[in-house]
Amino acid sequence: MADNKDVLFEVMTPLGFRVRVTHGYWDLIVSVKHPIMAGREDDVRNALENPDEIRQSKSDEDVYLFYKAEHEKRWICAVSKQTGESGFLITTYPTDAIKEGVQVWHK
Repeated sequence: MADNKDVLFEVMTPLGFRVRVTHGYWDLIVSVKHPIMAGREDDVRNALENPDEIRQSKSDEDVYLFYKAEHEKRWICAVSKQTGESGFLITTYPTDAIKEGVQVWHK
């Protein structure tokens, strides 16, 4: 488990599990995976805490895609894996399409 001083943020999702993001993992996301998300920590927190829609991954039943609308036909997607009562952020990115998968929650 990450040292508390390394935690960038931790939020409760509407599905009842917490998602923790460390500084180190956030740096990996914004430097390697999706640099466009640099400086958008608050947007990701908001997508996890207050999404418009949540879908379950088609390939892993413990992975959820949290969507928050930014403007028409544009969303922030925060992908998280649930492990019991907690979870972690896998990745996050802007998108113009909501992926297939079972909708498990909506606003």
